[in-house]
This record gives sequence, C-alpha cells and structure tokens, in this order.
Amino acid sequence: MTPPAHAGIAIADIEAAARRIAPFVWHTPIIRSPWLSSITKAEIWLKLEIVQTTGSFKLRGASNALAVLADRRPGVAGVVTASAGNHGLAMAWAAKQLGLSTRVYVPAGAPPIKRHAMIALGAEVVETPSYDDAESEALGDARRTGLTYVSPYNDDHVIAGAGTVALEMFADCPGLDTIVTPLGGGGLLAGTAVVARSIKRDAWVIGAEAEASPVFTTSLASGRIVAVNVKSTLADGLAGNLQPGSRTFAMVSDLTDRVVLVAEGSIELAMRDLIRRERLVAEGASATAVGALLQGGLDLAGRRVAVILTGRNVDAQVLERVFGRG
Repeated sequence: MTPPAHAGIAIADIEAAARRIAPFVWHTPIIRSPWLSSITKAEIWLKLEIVQTTGSFKLRGASNALAVLADRRPGVAGVVTASAGNHGLAMAWAAKQLGLSTRVYVPAGAPPIKRHAMIALGAEVVETPSYDDAESEALGDARRTGLTYVSPYNDDHVIAGAGTVALEMFADCPGLDTIVTPLGGGGLLAGTAVVARSIKRDAWVIGAEAEASPVFTTSLASGRIVAVNVKSTLADGLAGNLQPGSRTFAMVSDLTDRVVLVAEGSIELAMRDLIRRERLVAEGASATAVGALLQGGLDLAGRRVAVILTGRNVDAQVLERVFGRG
C-alpha cells in the first residue's frame, strides 16, 4: 500500500529532508517524564527540541527549505521571511551556513532574546505592529525585490523539515501511539501527522493551541480559514492568523485527531512545573503542549505519548514573572 501523502508531502519527502538537514541539526533526545506519567496515568515522553541548535525545532524546516533553495537556485543571494522569533532565528543561522542574506519581519512583541540572536547572526530585522503585519509586509517585500519568501509554516520544505522530529520519535521510542504538539501555523503538526499516518496509522495526533490565538479551533469549526482576534499570550510563538490559503489548514483538518485549546494559566503552570519537576526551560509556545496535559480531558490513560517541547528561547524577565506568581 502506498504511504499517504497530502498537499504534495509524503513520508519520502520527510525522510529526504532528514538526510538533507543532518549536517545542520541535532538528533535530539526523548526522555520519560515520571511526573506527567503519574498525572495522566499514561507513559509520557518529552522530545527535547529545546536543546536543538538555535533553541527550537524551527531549524529543521528552515535548513531544509534553504538547502533545497540553494541547490535549485545556485545564484540566489538572500531570503525574506516573517517570524514571531524562532523561525527567523533558524533562518538566520541556516542562511549564514549557506552564505545567504536574511531579512526577517517580526511583530513588536517578539522577545528581545530572539531578536538579538537574529541580529548577531547577521540578519536584518524589521519590526511591525503585529504578526499579521509582519507576514503581509514580508510577502510584499518578496514581490518588490524578487527575494524568495520562506513561510514559517506554509511551505512544503518547511513542513517536511519539521516532520523529521516525528521520524526521530518513532525510531527512538517504539510503541508510541499518541503525539501532542504545540500548534501555531500548523507546520509541525502537519509534518508530524504525515509521519504518524505512515508509520502508525491509528496513532492519535493532537494539536495544542493557545486559547489567546484560536485560529485553528475557529477555522476548523467553520470549515475554512477564519481570522481571529489574537490576544497577548506567553505562547508568543503560536500567536497570529494563518496566511490565506495555507496548506496547513487542510493537512491539520484531514490528518489529525484533535485540536485542544490551552488556557493561559495552564501554559504558565506548565512553564513553571517543567523547571520545578524536570529542570527543563521551555518558552510559552513550547509549554503549551504540556499545558494541554495538565488541563486534563485528553483521556490518555494507558497510552504511550510523546510531547514535543519545541523551544527554549524565553527572556529571563518572563521566567521571573512566571515564577513570581507561583
């Protein structure tokens, strides 16, 4: 039987991405969490993309997309993108390895730790009022200048690169039957779902979305991409609306089992307890998947579950504030 594909992305594309990005990324560890296992009555494993180079899983998609671009267009000089922070940082790092310039449009609320790291890697950082503005202005820049726009999520090569996280999880933790991942633009969830449907078709694939930015929850209920009012959230990396026509919407709709909303208080508690219980630093977007477990209601008892901790790039002041309320 031919493995399932969606929107032109098949398991073979993700396997090819894994080979392509091997010089650029770490094969990150996956560890059992006795704390979360006890709470959920399940076997909970944490995939530590927080130790990835640049501090997040985003390097996988960025390095895959840029490696493909450099191979297909040898004379390409630079790229432009929009990012809440981690994708831009990953693009800046990968572009530097490949000798490309990078211009990154960011929302005003993008954490300083991410902005400074991008600039240190040689990227030009352009501030805009919101993430939606960043995406719009970056796309306009690409049209004006001819630079290639690389979306943080709405790009086959970015999605395929993100899916390599799931390849590693299934290889390193046999018997997985559930994956929970943070959900922003949907690239990671989409890539993960392609892998899961190819390796273990009946696995549960669950997206955890910040309640402050319920774009997938709202859009899935409507059957089409719907713009939402995005509020301030600790999960800044997940905040923002979808690019019109984004391929991730159909992939999430067709290939995943559930999308759950995670309250701001649950995200904060997850950040705090990941440090207290596991000695792991996770930014708000990363902690959202753990917040979904802490809220309850996922009915995971008896299952073997991998939770992706997607990134660690959180400002010290945010950590101090989170702990000060604990």
